[in-house]
Amino acid sequence: MIQENQDDIEKSEDDLYEHYSFTAEKGQQPLRIDKYLMNFIENATRNKIQAAAKSGNIHVNGTPVKQNYKVKPFDKIQVLFEHPPFEYLLTPENIPLDIVYEDEELLVVNKPAGMVVHPGHGNYSGTLINALIYHFENLPNNSSNRPGLVHRIDKDTSGLLVVAKTETAMAHLTKQFFNKTSEREYIAIVWGNVEEDQGTIEGNIGRHPKNRLQNTVFLGDQAEKGKPAVTHYKVIERLGYVTLVSCKLETGRTHQIRVHMKHIGHTLFNDERYGGEKILKGTTFSKYKQFVENCFKVLPRQALHAKTLGFEHPKTGKWMSFTSELPEDMTLCIEKWRNYAKHIDS
Repeated sequence: MIQENQDDIEKSEDDLYEHYSFTAEKGQQPLRIDKYLMNFIENATRNKIQAAAKSGNIHVNGTPVKQNYKVKPFDKIQVLFEHPPFEYLLTPENIPLDIVYEDEELLVVNKPAGMVVHPGHGNYSGTLINALIYHFENLPNNSSNRPGLVHRIDKDTSGLLVVAKTETAMAHLTKQFFNKTSEREYIAIVWGNVEEDQGTIEGNIGRHPKNRLQNTVFLGDQAEKGKPAVTHYKVIERLGYVTLVSCKLETGRTHQIRVHMKHIGHTLFNDERYGGEKILKGTTFSKYKQFVENCFKVLPRQALHAKTLGFEHPKTGKWMSFTSELPEDMTLCIEKWRNYAKHIDS
């Protein structure tokens, strides 16, 4: 199993900081290290990886290697640079926030699609955290040293997030998410007609063994490669070749809804990372192809919105629940499919 310790910043004897750390699987076939790392580092290009190798910044089992080194099973791979990872060098930025609720302990933010929650490789500015530390002082750090962040949603997912303003709120809210007592409902458009009106998807989620940028479901003897994940879904509206669904999370794994819905054969509409940007259902007519491409233009991201967020207030103990409206790009896409579905039925 590949292990990544990106959250651990380690300074080596040569004053280099560890940015990435991987351990190759036991079944790893010989593969050039530049090709290997392209599968596992988001937004990395082969030229950048080769430049890092030429600078002596890629180490295997403690020794610098060239870009044509062939990765073998159990190799310990490190990418090292002279500066700390940029995601830990936080800069306050005056970015407007859509604050749904705020008090002395916490705030609830409605995040737009396209905004990254916290800095990471290739996204070092313009994130929610950059905005938060500009507008609020002394936010408590979570276990990954990220100010105020209790949970997160993907860059191209819109919707609600709760942010802790005190250490007490951070501890209390984090515990609720860990104990699965918080409430989170998402609205998604998925490919295909979801036959069951409602259901539950259970399947351990972990990193895809061949594509590090994806997660996947592990079952049976391989279940230990992932972490337990449970998603409850309910059909809201059937729209011909796509379905509008509500998904409630019992757990909070990375890409959980995207992975679970693909696992049951209903990839999220226009989810490029998981293949939803292709026409997965429908006809071969050119007019239909043009219609779907128009839908992609209206909604240029995965069709997922964090609509409802509920939790117990860390100080008062009162149950709080917040709901956000679907953003315009999703409502326009749904309306297009609704009109198309009428045409199919007529």
